[in-house]
Amino acid sequence: MQSPNSRLNSSALRGAVDLAAVKAAGEAAQKAEQVRAERARQAAAGGADDSASASAAYPLVIDVSEDTFEAEVVQRSAEVPVVVDFWAEWCGPCKQLSPILERLAEEYAGRIVLAKIDVDANQLIAQQFGIQGIPAVMAVVAGQLVPLFQGAENEANVRKVLDQLIAVAEQRFGIVGGAVSADGAPVAPVRPEDPALSAAHDALDRGDLGGAIQAYKNVLTDQPGNTEAKLGLAQAELLHRVEKLDPQVVRTAAAAGPKDVAAQLDAADLDLVGGHVEDAFGRLVDTVGRTFGEDRDTARLRLLELFEVIGAEDERVVRARTALARVLF
Repeated sequence: MQSPNSRLNSSALRGAVDLAAVKAAGEAAQKAEQVRAERARQAAAGGADDSASASAAYPLVIDVSEDTFEAEVVQRSAEVPVVVDFWAEWCGPCKQLSPILERLAEEYAGRIVLAKIDVDANQLIAQQFGIQGIPAVMAVVAGQLVPLFQGAENEANVRKVLDQLIAVAEQRFGIVGGAVSADGAPVAPVRPEDPALSAAHDALDRGDLGGAIQAYKNVLTDQPGNTEAKLGLAQAELLHRVEKLDPQVVRTAAAAGPKDVAAQLDAADLDLVGGHVEDAFGRLVDTVGRTFGEDRDTARLRLLELFEVIGAEDERVVRARTALARVLF
């Protein structure tokens, strides 16, 4: 796993970077495309039942280590969304949340796989993911990392997040695991993609951030209302901003200068890329509240850009918009 240099996911559950090196994510994305094509072939031939059964044949709850992470999480995410639960034996809230996740993984019957990572035994993974508190829950779809939530949540909220995650996997990547429709029929969607948009995604997958930014802008020139292109552009620009930042330097500067807008913008970008969505939003709302004139407008506009990365429908965005309105008016 290396520094962020690949594509974020598209949807309300977007907002973090590639899990592994570009190569690992690229291989997972390529595998996802192969799986999608195979499922389409099987559906056309009337064999989708076998595909769904094969997906559901995975162990639904697995313990993952540093040695098995790429195979069990990154590569497996090409075929089914993998939910990653960071926990520890001493963590009380983890003992409340983990059983909920395990029960839902069984209930969803192959639509997700739950990967459990003991942060004490796998400190390198926790460090590379920027885990600052547990429980922390993330997900992986086609080699791409999506932050879900941090801290204990009740079952209703967890179920809502998982439903959103499955929708992302289905709509963006055609990954449905063992999903079935309401009447029990296997789901195997085939979703054609605009070649120009596909080229932009491919550039981002390769880590060609400059090329991806230009490609998304080209799509938006022809299709100003293309929501996916807007999202992709926001994500590519975010990754481009953070790829050369030194986190320690940035966070030291931000802590020393609450009114240093440039430092706060950089720190907010790092927060978001690390999956700390609410921290990023809160930092910029506070910056807007303590600055004036051009500095205030700069912080406000960056916050709006980060909203684009996460998605307007996300509850965290809704809450942050309300907080922003309070400090502005």
